[in-house]
Amino acid sequence: MHKEILKHITSKIELSEEDQREFTGVLTEKRISKKDFVIEPGQAVDYEYYVVQGCLKAFYLDENGNKHIIQFAVEDWWISDFEAFFGNNPAQLYVEAIEDSVLLGIHRDTLETLYKRIPKFERFFRIKTTNAFVALRSRILSSLQKNNKERYLEFCETYPQIEKRVPNYHIANYLGIKPESLSRLRKELF
Repeated sequence: MHKEILKHITSKIELSEEDQREFTGVLTEKRISKKDFVIEPGQAVDYEYYVVQGCLKAFYLDENGNKHIIQFAVEDWWISDFEAFFGNNPAQLYVEAIEDSVLLGIHRDTLETLYKRIPKFERFFRIKTTNAFVALRSRILSSLQKNNKERYLEFCETYPQIEKRVPNYHIANYLGIKPESLSRLRKELF
């Protein structure tokens, strides 16, 4: 199970055998069933999770009970309520399994200790955070500049592994369009 996360990390930084052992020794395995929650609003968020197997979504419920999907995560991705994790605040998001999933979690305090003991990890997580920020900004600009068809095609091209595994109504929600509109687009395109 650690093979996948080590491959993921060593694609960005070099790790000695000792570094690898120390890192894998602090990870916590979590198995979660489809429709179960990893995080719910109000909870303390002490972990961020690497997806070994499965598919999850992070979403927000507004005051009217409307769901707003913020993120999907499949194998080789990270997920959490990052604002709560980094700010040490209660969660605002739900993180729910779309499929049965296996995660590897790292505790915030352990991560800080890891940064001090093996500074290369700070570089790795800085790269991941920067990439996430760029992806979020790109998503915002796409929603402002592109029509529904262009956004859907961009989503399919960028995330083909998600598009095939997530129900269309979730994709419509993520894109900010009605499920009926997505159905019409899909009929038009395919």
